[in-house]
Amino acid sequence: MSPAYLLGLSTALHVYVGARLLPAFHAPWAAAALTLLLIVSTLFVPLGMLARRYTKPPVSDSLAAIGLLFMGLFSSLLVLTALRDVALLLLWLASLAAPGAIGLATVRDATGIAVPLLALFITLIGFWNARRTAGVVTVRVPLRGLPQALEGFRIVQISDIHVGPTIRRSYIEGIVEAVNRLKPDLVAITGDLVDGPVPELSAHVAPLARLLSKHGSFFVTGNHEYYSGVLPWLVELKRLGIKVLHNEHVVIERGGATLVLAGVPDYNAGHFDESHRSKPQQAMAGAPEDAGARVLLAHQPRSAPAAAQAGFDLQLSGHTHGGQFLPWNFFVRFQQPFTAGLHRLGRMWVYVSRGTGYWGPPKRFGAPSEITELMLVAATA
Repeated sequence: MSPAYLLGLSTALHVYVGARLLPAFHAPWAAAALTLLLIVSTLFVPLGMLARRYTKPPVSDSLAAIGLLFMGLFSSLLVLTALRDVALLLLWLASLAAPGAIGLATVRDATGIAVPLLALFITLIGFWNARRTAGVVTVRVPLRGLPQALEGFRIVQISDIHVGPTIRRSYIEGIVEAVNRLKPDLVAITGDLVDGPVPELSAHVAPLARLLSKHGSFFVTGNHEYYSGVLPWLVELKRLGIKVLHNEHVVIERGGATLVLAGVPDYNAGHFDESHRSKPQQAMAGAPEDAGARVLLAHQPRSAPAAAQAGFDLQLSGHTHGGQFLPWNFFVRFQQPFTAGLHRLGRMWVYVSRGTGYWGPPKRFGAPSEITELMLVAATA
């Protein structure tokens, strides 16, 4: 998008919010404060999106971080303003049936003041939720016919970290420490690790080399790897000791039983490179027929139907962020079959992580980040 278009769109949306909310602020200082906030936000939202086009790190990163903060705040402000307008319209229609029963002016003023205060509250809480190290979510996955030797096998999944302008080395170090405390059997990284090229971000991704597990760390690409220069990143991850699963599998043995761990590129990777087309059937090819468990790493939940057809018992995905913050939680389901958590598709389980980092605005509200500890257990029924 051109700078003029972005600035024009930002201006139009901010003018709409100002026109709807400012009449409720009768105190001159309060109206001036909201006006100043809207003017600064109008400028910084597009500036943050364009920073990398015109400047280089660290200046571009600082501008992007500020712009993303304002983007998160304005997103809530815009949505709440629109919801307020719908509510006021419904109240106005109700007042036609009962004139004088509803104090529309009072409601208009009270909600006009409440909207920016609520948006600011959501943004502050969302910022704290996003910037803290993700909490551990433990999930028991019951698999039919699971051998005793694989009972309690633990996979720790991290996903959608999005190392970039606001997620840097210290953030990754916190994740690595949290994962290592769990002492997993293996670590699965299900895509969207980075938002930028290797020369800019390799030092910030480097702590992943310190991930500890019995059988190693495994990675599959997400869509954002293809925006960031996928081939150099695959080389870099291999250098860090992380195994990239590219329409292939590995066989893990424990106590005489075998677990097949497979991985496919992102669901849409074939649009970027035909050789990266996602092929769950190919990933399973040659796997032991008597494997005690078959697990697929696939960035998007949309890979699930093909994974189920290929004979997998469990698919681990991310991509959705669980919506990241309200109200987007309610819209993800229109693009993906599953939003977050453990789901069943035929005989196959699908687990969708809400993500370990965040994308865009440093904001999580109603969709906390997670480090997922998945424990395989034998199904009892």
